[in-house]
Amino acid sequence: MSGNHGPGPRPQADKPLRARKEKLGILKAGGPPRALASAYGSYADMFRKLLGEERYHYIEFDVEQDELPRHADHCPAYLITGSASDAYGASPWISNLKRFLNAAKGNAAFVGICFGHQVMAEAFGGKVARSPKGWGMGNHRYVIVRQQPWAGRTTEITLTASHQDQVVELPPASEVVAGNAFCPLGFIAYQDQPAISLQLHPEFETNFAIALAEGRRGRGIRDEDIDRAISSLRCPNDRELVAGWINQFLIRTRTNVPMPRRGTAC
Repeated sequence: MSGNHGPGPRPQADKPLRARKEKLGILKAGGPPRALASAYGSYADMFRKLLGEERYHYIEFDVEQDELPRHADHCPAYLITGSASDAYGASPWISNLKRFLNAAKGNAAFVGICFGHQVMAEAFGGKVARSPKGWGMGNHRYVIVRQQPWAGRTTEITLTASHQDQVVELPPASEVVAGNAFCPLGFIAYQDQPAISLQLHPEFETNFAIALAEGRRGRGIRDEDIDRAISSLRCPNDRELVAGWINQFLIRTRTNVPMPRRGTAC
């Protein structure tokens, strides 16, 4: 019998190497109402689905239970979720979250959504308050007032709103990217650190947003306002577009592309 058995399998080193996923810390500041969580998942689940289940190595921190990264640079970027809590509240976990944000400033990138948008503003020197305009619900359209390098040339975006509080004073070294008459400071970019924040909810799928609005009936909001919000939610929005913006923002921070000091006015 010949001892020649052919070339055999290729060495493991010849196989293409898989790119290592970057870590993205999700700072969970709250969750959906219990009645909806079983059907739609947590806010962290929604963001993984929005941004891509396999795009990042996601690490969750339950900040509402005072679970925070041990070191500010544990992850190169953090996403702060929505919450039913007030960003100006006195709960110890909110104070601890603000301290962490300041400790990590400049050492990690931040993306804040809804409560995340608000608590970043509070942590970095801005102000959040309960709006006298009442609840923002349904699909809201924001006008882009400053183009950003991680976004395209779109002049407006439409996403789901679900908030009573809003940022009323900008933090130092920040600028408005987009907003509307109801929420003028609804989308913020920071000039002294890689950080952006948005009051609206790109992570909310239509069915969840409708169910959330329906759950507010009988809680001090007029039925006609809820009906109007639900009607708007049945129209298309820009979830996928804004998901791409968030991913592009994180790519730019990961590859050390300098973030501009100022945006360009439209």
